Amino acid sequence: MTASIRRNSGRKFSATSFPQNDFFFHFGPPVPSAMRRPQANKPSPRVSHPASKPMSNFSQTDSLRLDLVPKYNVPGPRYTSYPTAVRFSADTPRSALLADALDDLTVAPSLSLYVHIPFCESLCWYCACNTVTTNDHARSRAYIETLGLEAALWADTACRLPPVTQLHFGGGTPTFLTPLEIRRLGELLHENFEFAPDAEISVEMDPRRLTPGHVGAYRELGMNRVSFGVQDFDSGAQRAVNRLQTLEMTRDAITWAREAGCASVNLDLIYGLPGQTGETFSRTLDEVLRLAPDRLAVFAYAHVPWLRPAQRVFERAGSLPGPEMRLSLLGMAIERLTGAGYVAVGMDHFALPSDELARAFREKRLHRNFQGYSTRAGLSILGLGATAISQTPGAFRQNEKDVAKWGARIEAGEFPVERGTLLSDEDRRRRELIMGIMCDGVLEYDVLAKKLGVDVREHYAGELRKLAPLEADGLVRLGADRLEATPAGRLFLRNIAMAFDAYLPPPVPAGSQEPAPHHSRTV
Repeated sequence: MTASIRRNSGRKFSATSFPQNDFFFHFGPPVPSAMRRPQANKPSPRVSHPASKPMSNFSQTDSLRLDLVPKYNVPGPRYTSYPTAVRFSADTPRSALLADALDDLTVAPSLSLYVHIPFCESLCWYCACNTVTTNDHARSRAYIETLGLEAALWADTACRLPPVTQLHFGGGTPTFLTPLEIRRLGELLHENFEFAPDAEISVEMDPRRLTPGHVGAYRELGMNRVSFGVQDFDSGAQRAVNRLQTLEMTRDAITWAREAGCASVNLDLIYGLPGQTGETFSRTLDEVLRLAPDRLAVFAYAHVPWLRPAQRVFERAGSLPGPEMRLSLLGMAIERLTGAGYVAVGMDHFALPSDELARAFREKRLHRNFQGYSTRAGLSILGLGATAISQTPGAFRQNEKDVAKWGARIEAGEFPVERGTLLSDEDRRRRELIMGIMCDGVLEYDVLAKKLGVDVREHYAGELRKLAPLEADGLVRLGADRLEATPAGRLFLRNIAMAFDAYLPPPVPAGSQEPAPHHSRTV
């Protein structure tokens, strides 16, 4: 499908156009909502959490089942989508994917926009994202103009574009762009899309090369939530992964964001990195609590050297923590962060009880997509940029991964879709079940029967039987009216969700050769 490209004009934007609000995600019981954000560089106040739901009680030491690690540490998806990205195919007709997208735009009440900036000045060896390592900033200037052409292609072709209520800049490194380039990108987006007054606009930032000018430029674009990559403050771990970042860099970045009026600050940590120990990770958590972010993401390192060859350096060094140590580090993070007043969210996220994420969980409004957990459930996603993924209720599609191929197709007036998948009715039902587990840790059968049009206990009897071993191990409770993860099971949500995945290969018989994995291990 091709189209001529025009330019809209006259749409103005400024920092004052966007109220400050926040976003992310949570798992746990109702919690006190009157907790204020702790001041930076001071320990967070401790609050007590009511035990109205057993599975929220992460502080209990019996929730950490190291004895189950060998049994359940298997390759498995993270379920940021279902079907997962490994099911996307270049054989899916592009015409069908684009027809689905354009049909969805005519009825969607609002839209989530994702913009991928692939460039990084150096390669972090743990990274599994689609990135381009370069110091040539001329590439980003050309890339931005092509992003504008891609945005215009959608604006020209679609009968209508819904208002954007969510915008996320990811990468790569969105702060690879200069402040002037950020402003130019904002102009191009606002020429082609209308933004809701309360749009949530979030940016991933790298503190190592950040300046107040970067923060100010994104704030002018409407940024009200920011996420800073930290991973670990230990210098040994930083050297091992080729990412040197001082505590002062991170502290300055947080200060600039808050002084600019950014309503929510998130920090990313990674556990399971080379050389990490309980002692070093404990010190990192000390520093994190002094910085007092609004939210934290504590991700498990995803070891996928068959996809990211740079990760093989860790195997040669023999420095990766084992699965028991990885789970111990996660247990430490849970203990320390919930003890300091944060609410455990999903598998690996934490937020202050007053955060919108906590409110969304209490109201069962959580949603999970390729950007993580979102408080704005049900939004279709339109991805712009090389390798960007888009989502509608009926399909996923992904742009060309190669920047040159992506740009050439746009210059030719073509949508740069490279692969994707169309969802069957059964795919949609299973997606609802899997996302219910990943977001809420609970499946209520009668509620789902009304929504899906099938009796879950009957239609998925075989899948529920697969969970019998997990029930015997204390990871899930299978009641007459619901499935519910236990406190211990909350650390094995991926394993629970896998029971409903129709596309996972069957287990390999003992003694057989393992096929090449598609996913990182679950622990």
